[in-house]
Amino acid sequence: MDLLFDVIGMSGTFLVVGAFFLLQLEKLPASGLGYNLMNLSGAILLLVSLCYNFNLASFVIEIFWIAASLIGIYKHVMARRELKSAPAS
Repeated sequence: MDLLFDVIGMSGTFLVVGAFFLLQLEKLPASGLGYNLMNLSGAILLLVSLCYNFNLASFVIEIFWIAASLIGIYKHVMARRELKSAPAS
């Protein structure tokens, strides 16, 4: 069981850190859906692993990471809606 939660947690870590590296390498835009989905998925996987081996500080930061990712996804969706509904010039 330990191994399963370690794999889940490490997968989350790779997603969050991978998203940050891709951002720094200018392969993903910070406002893009991919960046925010990688962060959201990674944070959720880390939360799952924390359910097995709890750490309050890590739990709190993952909650904030999820909130920030959801804000980014919301902003991305709203920006796309505005583009679709804008009258053609």
